[in-house]
Amino acid sequence: MRKILVPVDFSEYSQVAVEYACQIIESNPEHHELDLAHVFTMRSNMFVNREVNPELVDPQVEIAKKSMKKLIEVIEIKYPTVVCHEIFKDGNLYEEISKVTAAFNYDAVIMGTKGSSGLESVFLGSNTYDVILNSKTPVLAVPKEITVFKKERIGLLCNFKPAEFEALEQAINLLGNNFELVLIHVNKNDETIAVIDERFQAWIEQIIAKTGITNISYTVKSQVLYNRTVENLSHAIDNVIIDEQIDILLVTKSRKSIFRKLVEENIVRKLAYESTIPKFFAKVHATS
Repeated sequence: MRKILVPVDFSEYSQVAVEYACQIIESNPEHHELDLAHVFTMRSNMFVNREVNPELVDPQVEIAKKSMKKLIEVIEIKYPTVVCHEIFKDGNLYEEISKVTAAFNYDAVIMGTKGSSGLESVFLGSNTYDVILNSKTPVLAVPKEITVFKKERIGLLCNFKPAEFEALEQAINLLGNNFELVLIHVNKNDETIAVIDERFQAWIEQIIAKTGITNISYTVKSQVLYNRTVENLSHAIDNVIIDEQIDILLVTKSRKSIFRKLVEENIVRKLAYESTIPKFFAKVHATS
């Protein structure tokens, strides 16, 4: 069984994530099921500690259950092929989502973001960043402004590392492989174009052999143009997204990938918070 997990707080941001997940499921011949998880993060001690009076019931529980039932009813009408399950947990969002994903091998956790203005509230604040950095499950962050699932052109931050194959495989598990792959390379070592072209030709052959994706292009940004500063490297990536009309950006998380450099320069936070397109943060094991 294949599944997608969407944490929901019944806000417009989690609604965006739910809609996006449903559209992914309907577009993919290998249908996933959808788990909707609500975490009670602000329960009153009066109701959490019920030893004195076991009959005490937190009203937030009933409100959440009614909201979940309504949400699932809407999904069943709008996306009749999507099979939904509900999950309720008490505690810290990040910790509870980590436990849920540890118990089942989800293809992705999908979370809504506020887009260019940042992540919203505690639900979409530091907890989402923690999930992106530490989750063993891929995380797809979807800006509030994105209402339609598109995957014509998918970008991959490319540093010619084996971990990138894992990231692609994870993306294919979720999205299928019928898209154009745009490899994005930041030339931080100031290599000549001839050398980079040669590396890309060999790399593309390996991608085709390992993933079956044949529609592949690449673009190179010279880091010299951006003075090797954190802000400008982030801008370089943003410019590529705009110039190449990327629908989803894949970011590989491994020690030797460009992700590590982005983490060190705090750009991952910018990529997550200042998102203009969905970003898929893969979790990989290859270290070189």
